[in-house]
Amino acid sequence: MNETEKKAIEGQAAPAAREQDAAQALISNTEEIAESKPAEAAAEAARPAAGEADDENKIFRKYKIKDIVFLAIMAACMLVTGAIMPLVGQIPVFGIIQVCLGLQFSIFPVIGMMKVRKPGALLFMSLCCGVVLVFMNAVMFVCILICAVIAEGLVLLIFRGYRKDGACLFAGTVYFPVTLPFLYLYYRFLYSWTGEEGQAVNAFIGSSAGMAVGMSIAVLAICFVGALIGVFIARELKKAGVMKK
Repeated sequence: MNETEKKAIEGQAAPAAREQDAAQALISNTEEIAESKPAEAAAEAARPAAGEADDENKIFRKYKIKDIVFLAIMAACMLVTGAIMPLVGQIPVFGIIQVCLGLQFSIFPVIGMMKVRKPGALLFMSLCCGVVLVFMNAVMFVCILICAVIAEGLVLLIFRGYRKDGACLFAGTVYFPVTLPFLYLYYRFLYSWTGEEGQAVNAFIGSSAGMAVGMSIAVLAICFVGALIGVFIARELKKAGVMKK
């Protein structure tokens, strides 16, 4: 085979070799893309999860619509079950309202806080209740808001949020009993009472020290029991899948 024939054969083989190299490069590139897709998908899936984890670690987190709806429902339950307030409000016994409403005003707030473990949950429920109470007794509206702020402040100071069940239990226990010293100070120094209502107010601020201490302990005990019941109900609802995180 002479030189001319060799060059002709090599000239014909060169395009075929180039086509084969291009095809091989295309195959390799396709394989690399296919291998990188699962990694990219996993990275994309991990980003929201990491964002959620970071959000969970924050003390102050954003509220969602479902959080607001659930807390509003718990506030409505507090109001409905606390409808006996007007019936016992005129009974001249120190702390009689707190004794009669202690369970309701500790069970439902605890359930709400264990579902929505965010600062401000108790304050929001109190605000929803207060919107209705303000038309019946304006002082109760101010009272429960101040008590909610105090309870929330103690929880943030001691537990740094509601991540632990103990924080919800503590807030539910101290929330309603704090109304007793607030109302005593209000009626004692700021409120002028007359007429039939004055009898109940006079009994409230004129009770003996023993009566005041005894009723205060009773209210605290009732609210503690109510908070325990709220924790138990919330845990059972979570186990049953009714109350998801």
